[in-house]
Amino acid sequence: MKFSVLTSPDQWFVPYAQTLSSTADMPLYFRHEDIPEDTDVVFILSYHRLIAQEYLSRHRHNIVVHASDLPQGKGWAPVAWQILEGRNDIVFTLFEADAKADNGPWYLKKTVKFSGHELYDEIRDIQAQACVDLCLEFMQRCSELTPHDQTGEESFYRKRTAADSELDVNKSLSELFNQLRIADNENWPAFFIKDGRKYILRIERAD
Repeated sequence: MKFSVLTSPDQWFVPYAQTLSSTADMPLYFRHEDIPEDTDVVFILSYHRLIAQEYLSRHRHNIVVHASDLPQGKGWAPVAWQILEGRNDIVFTLFEADAKADNGPWYLKKTVKFSGHELYDEIRDIQAQACVDLCLEFMQRCSELTPHDQTGEESFYRKRTAADSELDVNKSLSELFNQLRIADNENWPAFFIKDGRKYILRIERAD
């Protein structure tokens, strides 16, 4: 079977997509239009463009990994939202893409256990490694895996914005810790408003 990886350029997941590509000796693409029609399996990971059914139909499998126990937690930034909910055990689902968001039958699920102390870069690294591991497992076992329909009540997370990094000055640091953990110090740092002025907080581990 012919495999390939598809991701968006100039974003955080690219180094991990490159690792998966080199580890499994398969090409990496940044535009779905460039993938050859004779490709059997496309791993669509952190890709930020919609793919028409016309292109999905060209391949036997179009595989996505989503960081929630589908059909719960569809949508945007599922890891960040679940950490804010206080969860340390997060299920990652490898599933078949279809025309609807996070909707296709699933093949594999993997529970990732966070310690509750990881900061943004560590969270991203653990998330990406879980995606890579699931894709490699699918490559090894695809002939024996059975698709399962998503069952149960579905839920959706909305897209996060910079405004979601605002801290409530009336809460303690302990209460705000998970919000600080998921804040990107460079692109959307945590901040608070005091007496009409905006202040930015950046967090890093002392050791």
